[in-house]
Amino acid sequence: MFRSIKLITIKEVEHVAKLARLALNEEEKVKFAEQLGNILDYFNQLKEINTENVEPMAQAVPKINVMREDKVWPPCDREEILANAPKEEDGYFRVPRIIEE
Repeated sequence: MFRSIKLITIKEVEHVAKLARLALNEEEKVKFAEQLGNILDYFNQLKEINTENVEPMAQAVPKINVMREDKVWPPCDREEILANAPKEEDGYFRVPRIIEE
């Protein structure tokens, strides 16, 4: 599936780990070098695909019915909504204070 060409060196993995502030042991460095190399190899394989007769597109699936007709609905009844509130005060929801001054 993947080629055995070494695309990422341990030194490059150490550099990326340093930038990301990650502490990696030797086993992880080898593992990540192989995994990152496989990812780059996959991108190289994608570059080889002939896309000359493929139409450019913005998304893989066409957008259908993304816009709906705007409809005006009557407003909700305030008393009915406030009936669901644990506490109500002066026509508003009353909630516990969570931020102290």
